[in-house]
This record gives sequence, structure tokens and C-alpha cells, in this order.
Amino acid sequence: MRRHPLLTLFLLLLAAAPLRAQTVAPAARSDRALQATLDSLARGFGGRVGIYVRHLPTGATAAINPDSVFPTASMIKVPILLTLFNQVEQGKVDLEARVPRPDTLRYQYVESTDVVGYMAPGDTLPVGELAFLMLTVSDNVASLWLQALVGGGVSVNEWLAANGFAQTRVNSRTPGREQARSVYGWGQTTPREMAEALVMIREGRAVSPRASEQMYRMLTNTFWKDFGVSQLPPTVQVASKQGFVDRSRSEVLLVNAPGGDIVLAVITGDQTDQSYDADNEGHRLIRAVTRAVYRHFNPADPWRPRL
Repeated sequence: MRRHPLLTLFLLLLAAAPLRAQTVAPAARSDRALQATLDSLARGFGGRVGIYVRHLPTGATAAINPDSVFPTASMIKVPILLTLFNQVEQGKVDLEARVPRPDTLRYQYVESTDVVGYMAPGDTLPVGELAFLMLTVSDNVASLWLQALVGGGVSVNEWLAANGFAQTRVNSRTPGREQARSVYGWGQTTPREMAEALVMIREGRAVSPRASEQMYRMLTNTFWKDFGVSQLPPTVQVASKQGFVDRSRSEVLLVNAPGGDIVLAVITGDQTDQSYDADNEGHRLIRAVTRAVYRHFNPADPWRPRL
């Protein structure tokens, strides 16, 4: 029986479809040389250390306490962003809608970069600009505003649980999370989970491909470039989020490196060094780990950091 050319083409495409669907990320494998480097960098640190590194093209990994729970500090703004865009996708929130600042919005510690903290109740901003401020300058007041706008910490935690995040949670202003807040502050996570949140966004699996692209663009615009980002060539794009509180320093980065994408998360806890200068021990560790990871996977790159 002779087949029509169009039918033959259809059958060929149908046969190829399962092959495309079966494309998966390479299995994780331990990178012993990088592991030894991370162990050396973390040795003697004054506090707890959590590190997770994965080279996306090859699956090479190295980690220290990757599944231990740490404070998120401002990294909790990534889950708030994910929940926001989920509601945008569902038509519940409009990024272009101007919303008035609630007169009930209060935050005890208004930083110099908290632009929204200087707004008066009733002043308005588009939702998209609030998200930009939350990520770019890590505006705390904008973040609390958005957390409330999407339904509070309960809604954020529901999205996290539904998407496979077992430990990452919002604690602040979230009923039932008071005990966790006393231990971890605004939020809690693990190095692996925070890293994988950025991988989801990078791979277009967070909410939708379009939403993932919008979120990724926002995450590449950080104002805080003196820590892990400072150890990467300025010509290399990086999506990142940082977090600082008295006894914890943290940063998660997804680096679009010449040798392939790299995700890394460094989080500290119970630090003895509680200073807020650039030479804080946690900041030094973040810079050292980022520098070592980049060089490990891009040995031919002659660029070296100036900080």
C-alpha cells in the first residue's frame, strides 16, 4: 500500500515526538576536584556553611550541607516573585496595574535602598515596578507589599509545596510559622532548593516559559554586585539574589558562563562575624566560592576579579 507523502511526514514527526519528550538533564555526578576545593574554602569558618553547585550541561556537582535548613534573609524574595507571576499567569494580578500603598504596611528596619519605604500611604506604583524594586535593590517594603498582595505567606508557601519545595517557606507575617520565624527569620530554605528555584526559571519550567523569561530578566539586574557577582567577568550574564542578616550571609547565582550554565548557592548560619562591611567572613566565603567555581568550569578564561 502506497502512503501519501503528507501521511508519511506526519508519522515521522509522531515517531520523533517521544524522543524530544525524553530529553532530560544529565544525571548529577560528584566532581571530586571541586568538592575538595569547597571543603578547603569552608574549613575553619566561624559558623555553619551550606553550599550547592551544579554544572547544568554535565551534571557535575559539589556540595556542603546542601539539604540543611538556613535563613533565607532576602532570598525569600525569589519565592514571592514566583508566586506573583503564578497569579499573573492566572489573571489574578496585573503587572501594569497601579496599586496604592496600604496605610497598614509597616517595616521596622527601612534601609537606604528601600525606595518604597519613603512613599506615603495611598501613593501608587505599578505591580511590575514593585517586583523590579524587590529584586534589583532588594526593597524590603516593596517585598512585604507584594507578599500581602499575593495573599500573604500562606499563598507563597502553598505554591512552594505544590512545586516540590519541601523546606523553603515564608515565616514572617504567616500564621502558624511563628516558631520557625524565631529561628530563621523572614524565610528558610536549603542551598539545593534555592539553587533549583533559579534552575526552574532558567529552563522555563517556573509557571510558564514566558513568565520564566520575565523573571529571569529581572534577576539579572541586581544592584548588589560586590559579593559573588564581583568574581565573574562583567561580560558574563548572571541571575542572582542576595541575603544579609546579622548571623547569615547568602547568595544564589545562575551563571551563563562560556563553559555552560552553572548554578551555585552559598548560605551561612550562626556566624560569629556579624559585621556589615564588605570584609565580613560570610561575604569573603561567597566571593571565594564563586571565584573558584567559575575558574573550575572555565579554566581557559584569562579574566581575573579586581576585588
